[in-house]
Amino acid sequence: MRKRDLSELRSQRWFASDDMRAFAHRQRTQQMGMRREEFMGRPVIGIINTWSEMSPCHAHLRDRAEAVKRGVWQMGGYPVELPAISVGEVMVKPTTMLYRNFLAMECEELLRCHPIDGAVLLGGCDKSTPALLMGAFSMDIPVIFCPAGPMSNGQWRGVKTGAGTHTKKYWDELRAGNITREDWVDLESRMTRSPGTCNTIGTASTMTSIVDAMGMTLSGASSIPAVDSGHTRMASACGVRIVEMVWEDLKPSKILDRDSFLNGLVAYMALGGSTNAAVHLIAMAKRVGVQLTLDDMAAMAGKVPVVANVFPSGEYLMEDFYFAGGINALLKKLSQHLNLDRPTVNGRSLGENIASADCWNDEVIRGEDNPVVPLSRGKTLEVLRGNLAPNGAVMKSSAANPKFLKHVGPAIVFDDPRTMNKTLDDPDLDITEDTVIVLRNAGPVGAPGMPEWGNLPIPKKLLKQGVRDMVRICDGRMSGTHYGTCILHVSPEAAIGGPLALLRTGDLIDLDVGAGTINMRVSDDELARRRAEWKPSAPIYERSFAALYQRHVSQAHEGCDFDFLTGTQAVPEPPIY
Repeated sequence: MRKRDLSELRSQRWFASDDMRAFAHRQRTQQMGMRREEFMGRPVIGIINTWSEMSPCHAHLRDRAEAVKRGVWQMGGYPVELPAISVGEVMVKPTTMLYRNFLAMECEELLRCHPIDGAVLLGGCDKSTPALLMGAFSMDIPVIFCPAGPMSNGQWRGVKTGAGTHTKKYWDELRAGNITREDWVDLESRMTRSPGTCNTIGTASTMTSIVDAMGMTLSGASSIPAVDSGHTRMASACGVRIVEMVWEDLKPSKILDRDSFLNGLVAYMALGGSTNAAVHLIAMAKRVGVQLTLDDMAAMAGKVPVVANVFPSGEYLMEDFYFAGGINALLKKLSQHLNLDRPTVNGRSLGENIASADCWNDEVIRGEDNPVVPLSRGKTLEVLRGNLAPNGAVMKSSAANPKFLKHVGPAIVFDDPRTMNKTLDDPDLDITEDTVIVLRNAGPVGAPGMPEWGNLPIPKKLLKQGVRDMVRICDGRMSGTHYGTCILHVSPEAAIGGPLALLRTGDLIDLDVGAGTINMRVSDDELARRRAEWKPSAPIYERSFAALYQRHVSQAHEGCDFDFLTGTQAVPEPPIY
């Protein structure tokens, strides 16, 4: 591979010339205490860091940035750390999804407006992975994604506890009266024992594992626990490798194609991954000119069963998955579904990366001959269409009660979560487990930002009767750590006049997952009459980022990207005068 000349690097436009402006750039860099020899003639490596004290998943990324710098210095590069918004799911309201496109835009512009030749992207919590990569794909300079890694295993009274999954489980047990308030308080300090992302196959590990399979991380990096010493070593190795990639000019456009995304889908389905990935992958693919649809995902889900025995579909946690061999062991067992020739950021093909992978625990990482959830029982992703969701809705049937996969029941419809939460715990509520609970106005425009409101609560009186699942429908999303018969991402959403806006309490919902349909048993004439009466809600946001979001965001089946960010059109390099 030809090594680029120093004069070909972006940073030289800032530093190399003899004019006054370059003088000022060199002068101001020395103002920060850098010797001229420490930055002149070296590739400039950006470290986009989403560390924040409000993001426990990223609490260790300050230290990892230092490890990256160590590797960059070792290889003769000049590392510079650039902070970016930390879209940590736990604290950010109403949802980090509102700010995914913000971070994507920030990442792209940080890389463009500074003298950056290549970058290491530090993130991991849910939206940070797709956001950072969306921005980097659009900028198209050499980048490596350095995943934050999952937190350590949790345990409570001898039982493995996974962040998110068991939070929801024990919340239901508290509401049912099966555990005490003292138990609930005790749980707070037992389930999340270290920095890092959720220790289940939530959205964080779903996305980082997908990106690993696509070739955008150092091979196997996504499985390393956040506080493992190997994680620090991996970060340093990212610093070493990114300098080499700059000289090789190994950009995302030279790594990614449709087959790369299909490789990512294999990992997605085998992990029993989060439904949220469906939105992110479509948006990511559009940034590199790859057409990827919900139907592509459904097709892969029909071929690859859930084989990772990890919560919420299985019994183990991400630390167990790592010690069993991690993502590379999983991919090796599924190699017949992969395009093994696709390049990766380490300069080797995917096939070369996984050739020597071993599985050390076949119960944690199973094969297709012994899946956690056979395809006959359920899939990681189902795509449903019908008069309730003409452009599609999704669900994870592998995490649903099989008895609800073909179901007809009356709807109880809510327009906002406050009313829903107050109503569902009314002991006199006329509701049974056959009722279909519906929450609308939770989509990209309606909420705005498509929050994770879709794992709708089971009414307290039904919890006390032992009910733990019901059919639930929402135009919002659901945490990847959660489970149940939840139909999500209904598109088009209610707020823009999608059919969900026309549904009324008492209407019969007809769900047939096997047939891929979701319908309301309401005549076309009646729907036309309701549509004539429907009026959109008055906008809440006249200004702010939320107003911009509502005006420019696409629908769920299109990836929820902004119309002015989607695509592969070249953006000029910034002028320097």
